[in-house]
Amino acid sequence: MELPWTRISLFYLVSYVLPAGLTLLFAPDLALWMFGSNTSYDQEPMRLAGIALTSLGVFVAQMIRLRLEALYTTTLAVRIFIVSSLTWLYLTSRNPFFLVLVGIVALGFVLTSTAYLADRRSVGSSPA
Repeated sequence: MELPWTRISLFYLVSYVLPAGLTLLFAPDLALWMFGSNTSYDQEPMRLAGIALTSLGVFVAQMIRLRLEALYTTTLAVRIFIVSSLTWLYLTSRNPFFLVLVGIVALGFVLTSTAYLADRRSVGSSPA
């Protein structure tokens, strides 16, 4: 099954995950400032988050490049977990940094889920 709109929506995911990961890795204070943090954190955990985000971005970029459509829905499930976790972090810390991240990730979730539903509808309506 071809999912062109879902694939295109994943470019948004890569467009924020890779730059955010690299910024956290190489300039964690800048990343915290850009995303409105009201708290400073130790450099090492922020850089570790940068390593994880950059790695995730590389995997998603490969998923797009190789058209691994079987994994597209996994990106939705993972983002549900991420939004839930970031919401919990915001509620426990009241740091707007986490709320900004919730918005960014939730927007990508909405884009991908909308694209996925559109792709599924077009596949279901195409002649056999």
